[in-house]
Amino acid sequence: MPLDERARTPADVPVAEMERLLSLALSRGGTFADLYFEHETTSSLLLEEGIIRTATAGITCGLGVRVVSGERTGYAYTDDLSWAAMARAAETAAHIASDSRALPPQAVSPAPVERRYGEASVGVLSLRERIALVERADRAARAHDPRVEKVIVSLGEETRRVRIANSGGMLVEDIQPLFSIRVSVIATDNGLRREGSSGGGGRLGPEFFNAKPPEHFAREAARMAVTLLGAVEAPAGPMPVVLAPGWPGILLHEAVGHGLEGDFNRKGLSAFSGRIGERVAAPGVTVVDDGTIADRRGSLNVDDEGNVPGRSVLIEDGILRGYLQDRLNAGLMKMSFTGNGRRESYASIPLPRMTNTFMLAGRDDPDEIVRSVPRGLYAKHFGGGQVDITSGKFVFSATEAYLIEDGRIGPPVFGATLIGNGPDILTKVTRIGHDLALDEGVGVCQKAGQSIPVGVGLPTILVSEITVGGTRR
Repeated sequence: MPLDERARTPADVPVAEMERLLSLALSRGGTFADLYFEHETTSSLLLEEGIIRTATAGITCGLGVRVVSGERTGYAYTDDLSWAAMARAAETAAHIASDSRALPPQAVSPAPVERRYGEASVGVLSLRERIALVERADRAARAHDPRVEKVIVSLGEETRRVRIANSGGMLVEDIQPLFSIRVSVIATDNGLRREGSSGGGGRLGPEFFNAKPPEHFAREAARMAVTLLGAVEAPAGPMPVVLAPGWPGILLHEAVGHGLEGDFNRKGLSAFSGRIGERVAAPGVTVVDDGTIADRRGSLNVDDEGNVPGRSVLIEDGILRGYLQDRLNAGLMKMSFTGNGRRESYASIPLPRMTNTFMLAGRDDPDEIVRSVPRGLYAKHFGGGQVDITSGKFVFSATEAYLIEDGRIGPPVFGATLIGNGPDILTKVTRIGHDLALDEGVGVCQKAGQSIPVGVGLPTILVSEITVGGTRR
């Protein structure tokens, strides 16, 4: 044998073997089967207190086999790409989804893939060059203000190579790079400690820093931490809230976006279930999911089922137009799939997930939006949150927020949380700025135990009333 099968990568698996695997997968019935081959190379670096704490590198490789029969799905995976191991995975998935109905697989043939990002690879930068980048961020954060006490900088790279074949005859291949930097800063003053964070990245390599160098993120994290040293206690109660452009779109992602995913709506678990064509938001509110934006963290040339993502209009001028669909849920709901089938790795089953989700810009001047608020809250940065998909209720912590007093942004506040209902909040959007911005590229979405990279975005918007949790004044 010219190649030890145990050392094979997905590129070494011939099309003839893929076709045999698909036949095995459908040997006990089923209407659809697919193969997801993955070879991922990762590298990361962590600097803390001026010292390189960890430097890691790794490779993962494997195959996931899925068989679909109605609502039943069989899934099995292996990190061994020998024929025997792959065949066992295909047979296992076939047993799980066995059915008297069967559609024989078609011959597999390669399909072209439109490129939305390049093929940047892990290892372009030497270890010395990567260390220099995180050290530059560390120095910039400390130089920002003498009250900066602690700086943590992480740098991550990955390159994922995938091959996806299915019983419909499709075969696509993609190379998916991902690059990111994150900076966390703690500032202290007279025993008071505040934290700031910033980061960015995308589906590209270190050329990402051509537009925004490490110092940009370091200074932003330091600015936030130092600013919050002067924060006052957050007020509490219902009040108008202005959401800043960019990262605050994470609230839209969590409180609304998940409720628009196909599986929740097929099962009737979402507050948006069965409401296509109905008004679910204020006039002027248009929400889209777009996996086609060049180099963005949430973008894909093909989704993890091999389908091409597009620009899906979910809410148009306040009217619900559709859901985000993978192949399985689209078929069961008799709708078109939207290229939103995503998975964390070959060991994970694909689910309908977001890519880059944002609200389109309006016509209002952002400064005028703030001036229109006699008293309220200006939320610029968010941390964690919790959302109930069925009811739409959410709780989010605003890690950087300011009082609005007499139409002006006032002092920063700490301890502010936003409490509300996603669908209800959309009906209370009264002003939409013309300053749509996407986040800088750090979004991670969790669902069913799987983490995937995503993007979010928002223009400045005014919500007439959100309950703010804080300290009543």
